[in-house]
Amino acid sequence: MIRYFYLVMVILLSASCGRSTNENLKYPDTRKGNVVDTIFGVPVADPYRWLEDDMSKETEEWVKAQNNITFGYLDKISYRDQIRERLMEIWNYEKFSIPFREGDYIYFAKNDGLQNQYVYYRQKEGGEPELFLDPNSFSADGTTSLAEMGFSKDGSRLAYSISEGGSDWRKIIVMDTDTKQIIGDTIKDVKFSGISWKGNEGFYYSSYDKPQGSELSAKTDHHKLYFHKMGTSQKEDKVVFGSDIKRRYVDGTVTEDDRFLIVTAAESTTGNELYIMDLTVPNSSFIAIAGNFDNEHYVINNEGSRLFISTNLNAPNRKIVTVNANNPGIENWIDLIPETENVLNPATASGYLFAHYLRDAVSYIKQFDLNGQLIREIELPGPGTAGGFSGKKSDKDVYYSFTNYTTPTVMYKMDPETGKAEIYKKPEVRFNSDSYVSEQVFYESADGTKIPMIITYSKDTSRDGKNPTILYGYGGFSISETPEFSVTTALWLEMGGIYAVPNIRGGGEYGEKWHLAGTKMNKQNVFDDFISAAQYLTDNNYTSTPYLAVRGGSNGGLLVGAVMTQRPDMFAVALPAVGVLDMLRYHKFTAGAGWAYDYGTADDNPEMFRYLLAYSPLHNIKEGVNYPATLITTSDHDDRVVPAHSFKFAATLQAKHSGNNPVIIRIETNAGHGAGTPVSKSIEQYADIFSFTLWNMGIKKLK
Repeated sequence: MIRYFYLVMVILLSASCGRSTNENLKYPDTRKGNVVDTIFGVPVADPYRWLEDDMSKETEEWVKAQNNITFGYLDKISYRDQIRERLMEIWNYEKFSIPFREGDYIYFAKNDGLQNQYVYYRQKEGGEPELFLDPNSFSADGTTSLAEMGFSKDGSRLAYSISEGGSDWRKIIVMDTDTKQIIGDTIKDVKFSGISWKGNEGFYYSSYDKPQGSELSAKTDHHKLYFHKMGTSQKEDKVVFGSDIKRRYVDGTVTEDDRFLIVTAAESTTGNELYIMDLTVPNSSFIAIAGNFDNEHYVINNEGSRLFISTNLNAPNRKIVTVNANNPGIENWIDLIPETENVLNPATASGYLFAHYLRDAVSYIKQFDLNGQLIREIELPGPGTAGGFSGKKSDKDVYYSFTNYTTPTVMYKMDPETGKAEIYKKPEVRFNSDSYVSEQVFYESADGTKIPMIITYSKDTSRDGKNPTILYGYGGFSISETPEFSVTTALWLEMGGIYAVPNIRGGGEYGEKWHLAGTKMNKQNVFDDFISAAQYLTDNNYTSTPYLAVRGGSNGGLLVGAVMTQRPDMFAVALPAVGVLDMLRYHKFTAGAGWAYDYGTADDNPEMFRYLLAYSPLHNIKEGVNYPATLITTSDHDDRVVPAHSFKFAATLQAKHSGNNPVIIRIETNAGHGAGTPVSKSIEQYADIFSFTLWNMGIKKLK
């Protein structure tokens, strides 16, 4: 198998630099309407507004026509099946989740290899695993997936939510874990919700009122926290928080000792209020711990009435404070683990605090006791990303994971008293990690800011500018891009490709200051950082324009849409996935208005409107420009970033661009924003993406 992909690599590196032609590709006719919005006195045409109606017959027919063109094009790529078959081979290995303890059992999820959904097992200490819950039985095609899980404190009850067709709208089902039988009422129309039990009495969950019109695109902005009491119907569920106060996001969690209900409430994806209620006091009410949205605060643990809170108040890189629950106001907070120069993301397990720090987007972990005394630094296998370190106070073992771009995820089991760790699960993947290397470089963006980037490639790679390269990015919502193994990336590397991920502004790699440097009127920094990453790769002969593709999803889809319209000359291929592409109307659908902290909205003021208009991908497609070969991907059930973004972008790009590069849209049916996508659909999608990418880099044959 190694020889096979060596041959592939030779062909890639010796391929012609010629770009693909678009012979005989006729796009479907897309009707133009006459909708014009006037925003702060500026007329803005929106000729494809009708594509926002996801329930109309006309939109349905348009989707079918576009998919016919797309799959007709992809069917002609000679090595598409070859890529799909190899992807299936690499994907087909046992994968495990980090185990966790509930009641008398240790639970874990496992995928035998090509199962559409992970299967949950459980075992008693020293016993054999038994099948507990198989989400593959939820639907014949694997499109109904398991979402959230919440066990009662004694482990005798499980409430779990399911997503049908990838939708963010869920149903919650309750199981008796002893008999594995479904009990009680099924809770419907749940969205953006955790599940947290109060003893065995019932559980808290969150949702919006059922929207009028399309469930997939109608605006949802009033989130409420409910309590469902076992033995009653959903219609009897009480609103615990949010009936008289409008918030876009509300979450409720009961502390491990069943004493406190902690509620976070937010208007956007950044900043939250924090409330607490003592459940041991009859008729108690909520007390505000933090009563504004200026910062982020989360209760991560408690020891009796002593609360442990992670916060970025006066600490952009986060710190941990303590306070007494009887008087929890900010003025009473006491620093326990101070802020450092590196971003902190803490977890708790076995009565300890585990401080997960990012140093240039790479993990390092410190273990503290509850008095803030350093116990040890956890030794990791190398530069990469660690996860886990989370569990109950009574857990005698702590589990964690480690991965990077060339290392499949390995699970470890650690004794928190001694720090001794051993491998718990190590996968056997048909991929030779030793043949590849990741290097971290730092480059300058347009304003001189230093940006880190990890570049991964075969050790045999020659820097001759002819390496097929995917530049992947996100850059928003304080989300950090850290090294992580992916089967799809592994295949790309095997085929002689380079995979590059810059840690651009807007992310959380360097704390809240880094995030804010890529929001609202600073959003252009994100695009400049990404364009500068592309320039670094070409200047240093990792690749060149004919071999360079850009890819990103959701907010990363916005990133790709922006850079391909700002610098269409710089990329051979553009791959925007489930992207936010209409920046003037994104906030009018589902929970989109909650993204305004990062983006601002066109309704805010004339200055913000003009700024958004200047980079909105949809509104910056120009007549007569030769845009990169573009494969837009979205899903018909995406109710987070509604597919109308991609629909209108595709229609506009098809109508305006010149040259022979193809512009096609791949619309997955019965799928959503990405979470819970069955393995079979993922394999098909990535085979199409890689085939399209290589074909439009002029590579016509693989062996």
